[in-house]
Amino acid sequence: HQPLSPCLLGERLCSAEEATAGSGTYTRHGFIFSSLAGCMEKTSEDGGLPIVSVVRDAESQLLPDVGAVVTCKVCSINSRFAKVHILYIGSVPLKSTFRGTIRREDIRATEKDKVEVYKSFRPGDIVLAKVISLGDAQSNYLLSTAENELGVVVARSEAGVQMVPISWCEMQCPRTHTKDFRKVARVQPQFLQT
Repeated sequence: HQPLSPCLLGERLCSAEEATAGSGTYTRHGFIFSSLAGCMEKTSEDGGLPIVSVVRDAESQLLPDVGAVVTCKVCSINSRFAKVHILYIGSVPLKSTFRGTIRREDIRATEKDKVEVYKSFRPGDIVLAKVISLGDAQSNYLLSTAENELGVVVARSEAGVQMVPISWCEMQCPRTHTKDFRKVARVQPQFLQT
């Protein structure tokens, strides 16, 4: 065992010829990179290449991973996508906010060409989404709500009242009975944050 050395997310650790990529790392263009912030560890195998892995520092930030279900808040929308802030990974609150984007084509699984962003989300909505790819340098994650369980879980009406889902694509204000279009999540009990 070599002493642990701290490394950053996305840091180039070594050439893929001199070691095998272990947990917490990925290989690209012949090099091994860290897929999380933490400490690099090299373990030697008998006769084989050492294995490089990155162990998450207990204090370090939990990062959204591809496939993770996240709770996010819609900040802004336009005709092509909704911009969100990721607040929870699963049921774990994040210390700092990550930005995410839900593109029009990732809002639902069927009739993607007929989707309209403003009929799916509104700023302020709380949405369950799944991470489909790690984003660019601005740590902008691409998210999808294409499964039945994903979509808007909390929305407020113009009267400021929490709306009630009446179908997978509509919510209603209990006070004014106004209906609004949303991509509604069929919520599973474990994701309900009170």
